[in-house]
This record gives sequence, C-alpha cells and structure tokens, in this order.
Amino acid sequence: MYSFLFYLIMEVLGAIFFFLSFSVILIYVLIMILSALEMRDHRRKNRFADYQDIITSPIAPGVSILAPAYNEGESIVQNVKSLLSLHYGKFEVIIINDGSKDDTLAKLITAFELEITDFAYNEEIDAAPVRGIYKSNNRSYSRLVVIDKENGGKADALNAGINVSSKEILACIDVDCILSHESLTRMIRPFMEETNRKVIAVGGAIGIANNCDVQDGTVTSYRVPTTLLGRFQVIEYCRAFLMGRMAWTRVNGLMLISGAFGFFNRELVVEVGGYFPKTVGEDMELVVRMRRYMEERNMPYKVGFVPDPLCWTEVPEDEAVLSRQRNRWIRGTIETLQLHRVIRMNPNYKTLGMVSYPYWNVYEKMAPVLELLGVIYTFILIVIGDFSAFYFIALFIVLYLLSILVSSFSILYEQLSYNNYKDKKDLNKLIMTVFLEPMFIHPKIVFWGLGGHWDFIKGKGGWGQMIRTGFKKSEDKKNIEPITLNS
Repeated sequence: MYSFLFYLIMEVLGAIFFFLSFSVILIYVLIMILSALEMRDHRRKNRFADYQDIITSPIAPGVSILAPAYNEGESIVQNVKSLLSLHYGKFEVIIINDGSKDDTLAKLITAFELEITDFAYNEEIDAAPVRGIYKSNNRSYSRLVVIDKENGGKADALNAGINVSSKEILACIDVDCILSHESLTRMIRPFMEETNRKVIAVGGAIGIANNCDVQDGTVTSYRVPTTLLGRFQVIEYCRAFLMGRMAWTRVNGLMLISGAFGFFNRELVVEVGGYFPKTVGEDMELVVRMRRYMEERNMPYKVGFVPDPLCWTEVPEDEAVLSRQRNRWIRGTIETLQLHRVIRMNPNYKTLGMVSYPYWNVYEKMAPVLELLGVIYTFILIVIGDFSAFYFIALFIVLYLLSILVSSFSILYEQLSYNNYKDKKDLNKLIMTVFLEPMFIHPKIVFWGLGGHWDFIKGKGGWGQMIRTGFKKSEDKKNIEPITLNS
C-alpha cells in the first residue's frame, strides 16, 4: 500500500515537473516574441520624435523628483548638482534626508546655501516627523527642496517627499543613480500620449555603470564590469528590462517598476495612500495597489515602460552584498503577493489577476523552491533506481540551450537598439558569461532565493546593508505587519 502511494506520488511529481519545464520553454518563447514586437513599435514611434517639443510645451506636466538620502555625505552634492542640470521645463528636486548620521545635511546646506523655511507641510500621507524643510535664496538652486526628517526607511522618506511635492508627476529615484539629461522628457512622453486610458505609472530601463566612465553626471564610455558577477547582472538587466518588461508592457500586465527609476501619477499615489513602509518591496507593492484601485473602479489605465538607457546605477559585485539584495527581492515579492492575494486568479482583475499574478506567484516567487524540489526528486529517482539518464540529460540540454537563447537575444536587443557596448572584447565577455551563468551563477541565485523564503518564514524584516564600491545604499529597518488596503 505504502509502496503504491509512494510511486503514485513520484509519478504525479514527475508530471508536474515536466509540465513546469515545458511551460517555462513556452513562456520564454512568448516573451521573446512579445518583447520583439514591442521594441519594434517603440523604435518606429521614437525614430523621428522631437523631445524638445515636450520641454517647451505648455501642457507638459510638471515633475517632482524625489530622492531619499541616508548617509550619502561623500557624493550627495555632486548627485544633486546632476539632478538640477536635467533638461526639462517644469521640475523640482526634493531631497529627503532620512535621519542621516553623517554630514549629508551639513554638506547640502553649505553647497546650496540652504536656509530653513516656514514651509506649509501638508501631511496627506503618514510619515515620520519632519524636523525642517530647507530652500535656497540663490536663484540658481530655486528648484531644490531639502527635507530633514527622522529615520523611517526609504518608503517613509518617499511619503514625506510626496507630501511636499507640488507637481503632477512623481519621479522616484535612488539619489546615487545617474540620470540622462533627456530622462525626464522621455519618461513624461507616455503620460502625454494616451487619450483613451490613464497612464498611472511609467518604468524605465536601468543600466549598469560599473567600470564605465562617468563625467559631469553622465556616462560617457561604456564597458562591461570586470567581474563575472557584474557581467552576469548586465545580462540579467537586459533580460529583465529589454525583454521581460517590454513583453509585459505589450499586454499591459506589468506589476513591477524599479524603485531606482519610476514615474507615477501623484494624484493616484496619494489616493491609494502612498508607499507602504512595512515591506521591503515597496516599489512592486505600490504598483500592484495602484492597479487594484483602477481595476476595482473599472477605469481604463496603463502602466508604461521606456526601454531607453536613461538611468545608470552601480550593482554589487561582492557575493555577500548581492546575496542580501536577492534575499530582499524575494522577500519583497512574497510580501506583495500575500498582501494582494485577493487578485489571485480573480477574473474581476483581468490580466492582473489571471495572468500577471499567477506568473509571479509560480515562476518568480516559487522558482527557487521548485528548483530545489526538482533536485530532490531527481536524487530520489537515482536512489530507487528509476532514473532515466537519457531523459535527464535531454531535459538539461534543452533548458540550458533555452537559457543561452534567451540571454543571447537580450544582448542582441541591446546591440540593435542602443549599441552601448561597441568594443568586441566586451561582447565576447558577455557571450562567455551567457554560457557560464547557468552552471556557476544560477545555482547561487537559487540558494539566495531559498534564503529569502526562509527569512520570510522567520519574520525577518529590513533591507540589510548594501555596501558598494562607488556608492552607499540606504539601510532601512522595517517589520512586516498586516496591511489595510483601500478597496
């Protein structure tokens, strides 16, 4: 009896793993097709676009750039100067000093001739207490506002910035990111183009600045990172932005906009209650909550994406730091999916509930767990002598070649669209990384993802310290608590 049940369970598991493997192949083929179509349409539409018209247009919406800063004293002045030099007509730069323990605020006051003001602070969204709001008497810095507040984490700092902001569009960025001078005009355009549906948010592609030349706040020369981990992330970002998010944009199913570079409709952000500080995945959670709001009111809307290289950041090349980042990413995904589980396979939420949520739940959240179970299943087959070497090798080769195909196409998209990496040596390094990633990098990503699941089960919160070579990331400490959502 027990033997029969055991073999029945093994047969069922075998069928499930076969289905998952086959579905992964179909999904990635579909993603490649959809992203290619979306990239083609994007290039056609923007080939002769004149972005100067947006800068001078009287109907162009204003932009409030929100940049939280925590212990950024070493680079804060140069970063703010870079933001103030962006090419756009109506924008303001709001720096939120989130209780820094170094000289971040002192350097801002000195460099930009700041003075504390009697600013009318309207707390539309709950945030940690504000100690003071600073502006400059120097007209050269009239666009700059600096908020000094008690530490509350990145999401809380962004909420304080939203309370102070005065423009229609919120540009939420990491203060240590490098933005293209055209970033605002290109990201604003989707908000101005749609007439039949409301654009609630627009995401942008993130480039990797490791080993690149940066001058006057602009990337002037592109090179791939020197380490294998760094080059892996170049390929990963190309897959995520130029393929994954382009494909999801095609079907209006995008659930995630990078917290390092995202634009949002301010009115809607305030209406849904701003960022949720009790999660480490505040960027994804906000997008899902905004989409829920629109779906529940049957209001036509769109979440857009601009694949142009407009923002660059430095990625971690140390395994310990990268592991903490991936641990946080998986915890943020789990938290968001649990907080919004009402939309799971719910036809009332259309694409969001029937396509996007199931995909993220199975192929993103559960991917590390399923891969671990697959390894255990294979090991059991070997032990009981029911292992088919031919089947295993064939499946391994198919999935390995699929990984190479998808990664190669992502590099091809980058070369055809932007051709940032012009040196053949750089391309050769990326191609070599494509072949090495499935064997040497992917197992570590799976292991770190499993650690994220385990830490979530234990109730671990917080971002963890993200130390990088050129920049220092903020450290937020949060706990997971129940959420009450607007409905």
